[in-house]
Amino acid sequence: MRHTKADNSSTTASRDESTTAWALAAGGGDPDATDRFVRALHRDVVRYVAHLSADPQAADDLAQDTFLRALGSLHRFEGRSSARAWLLSIARRAVIDSHRYAAARPRLYDTDDWTLMAERAQPTGLPGFDDGIALLDLLEALPDERREAFVLTQMVGLPYAEAAEMSDCPVGTVRSRVARARAALVEQLAQAETEVADDAVALAEPAVVAA
Repeated sequence: MRHTKADNSSTTASRDESTTAWALAAGGGDPDATDRFVRALHRDVVRYVAHLSADPQAADDLAQDTFLRALGSLHRFEGRSSARAWLLSIARRAVIDSHRYAAARPRLYDTDDWTLMAERAQPTGLPGFDDGIALLDLLEALPDERREAFVLTQMVGLPYAEAAEMSDCPVGTVRSRVARARAALVEQLAQAETEVADDAVALAEPAVVAA
């Protein structure tokens, strides 16, 4: 069965209605609704903070911090925006606060072991990118505004209007950032795939033995 863009939008809207209803009920003290709310949005939060922060290894901690903040504020949630947009705005602040804390914290050591640092920052299990090409590496090359717009709308699935509200900019600006991010990612991916193909051809060519 072929799914249209309208079908996907309808599914997303229905899901947002459910999570928003659970958030409102959770704010009223319903423990079952609280559990449903957390389960429904946990993956979105982890994915968002993993790509918004510079340290994918901290994604679980940032997600936990996000939900702790959200659960402590649910009684003030009034449903004016979707619960998902509200929660991701809290996640955004959690990432910003973590960066500020890291910047203010004195460094205990310096390291020249860039290989180890790169391996620690390398995500695993990302779909659609083979031959060692990590999506996070491609996203990190984007300007912050374009990366956030792309992650919010294309990976988390937030509507453009809500992404614009979170980023405090017009919807048209978000659409432009996403389009530019897509073009840059396609170009980077094509270049990386070309390099991989060239390396494969070079390895396949027989070595020339000097007489």
